[in-house]
Amino acid sequence: MNTDQIVRTFNDFYRERGHEPVTGGTLLPPSSDPVLFTTSGMHPLTPYLEGRRHPQGRRLLSLQRCLRTTDLDEVGDRTHLTVFEMLGSWSLGDYGLSQSLRWGYELLRDGFGIPPGLMHVTVFGGDDEVGPDSESLDTWRDLGLPVEPTHDENWWSHGPVGLCGPDSEIFVWTGDPGTPPQGSPTTDPRWVEVWNHVSLRHRRDEDGDLRSLRQPGVDTGMGLERLVCVLQGHGSVYDSDLFEPWMRLMPPLWPLDESSTRLVCDHLRSSVVVIGDGVRPSHTGRGYVLRRLIRRVLTTLWRDDPSRTLSDLPGEVLRHTLDHFRQTCGTGTVREVLEGEERRFGRLLERGRLVLGKPEFEGRLSDEDYRYLHDTHGLPRDLITTLRTP
Repeated sequence: MNTDQIVRTFNDFYRERGHEPVTGGTLLPPSSDPVLFTTSGMHPLTPYLEGRRHPQGRRLLSLQRCLRTTDLDEVGDRTHLTVFEMLGSWSLGDYGLSQSLRWGYELLRDGFGIPPGLMHVTVFGGDDEVGPDSESLDTWRDLGLPVEPTHDENWWSHGPVGLCGPDSEIFVWTGDPGTPPQGSPTTDPRWVEVWNHVSLRHRRDEDGDLRSLRQPGVDTGMGLERLVCVLQGHGSVYDSDLFEPWMRLMPPLWPLDESSTRLVCDHLRSSVVVIGDGVRPSHTGRGYVLRRLIRRVLTTLWRDDPSRTLSDLPGEVLRHTLDHFRQTCGTGTVREVLEGEERRFGRLLERGRLVLGKPEFEGRLSDEDYRYLHDTHGLPRDLITTLRTP
């Protein structure tokens, strides 16, 4: 299956079971939400999972674009991305976790063609505060899948305060062809998690106490990029059709090592999506996240060749990303934003080199030095480190 077929299969499956699709396009949460970007599929639905009535009913599904900055340092490996999409299904006080797990198993087996022998699951095994998730354990045993109870890894929470509950994760074996499944998800990294089903039964209050929800719900989330990678048999999300034509056109344009190529493709692709959602580079907030992404790209490109420029970006990669994320922003606007930030960053580098070349900034810098350079000259700490690295 290509990506479009995978999304269509997911949507058709849940629509046949009474789920209504909700809008999951923009990265930008409502103005009343203090979070800069939407970070998960359930994020926009939090008020409804807490009990508010949703205008589209009690069974929902979506494909939500998300952005996370917590994993920026991991980008460059096989799986981490800055902007990604989450397939999700929800029960707002309707069916329970057992039904959700059975449907999930059915979709993976029959809809996506994953043999049951290549699946393994984990469930919450209980702790000092909450007992084991017997509902999930009994469901999986009834379905015949191997189950591994855990104590630290199968409890989901929205944060220190808020919705929480036990979850059950579904893993798929990704070992070499002909290699039978071995070990379990906690002992062999070749088991890759593709889907998490959460029973939102509790809310943790400010004082740390748990209280049961009057309307328990179910929240499921499945990363589209990871699912596509598994179903298409790739070793990296960057090898899937989601990153075509990025991985075809960028390596010949800018020869880099594999990790750096992935970082450049991820950050530029993410920047296109952020720009497409109306964000522009700035010193604070969402604009600063965009600025940081673009400047990380430029720092990587200029490390080996200062003549590289974003004006050389092929239009095909920009159109591919805008089309995939269903954005109406034109490629000309994207180019204007990227190249404008490149010019600003180039001027900042020139000024930074002059400032850091002064005698008072030789040797090891103190925290006070870093604060002065940032507040007076606009030089962030990571840029100073880059400029001072031989």
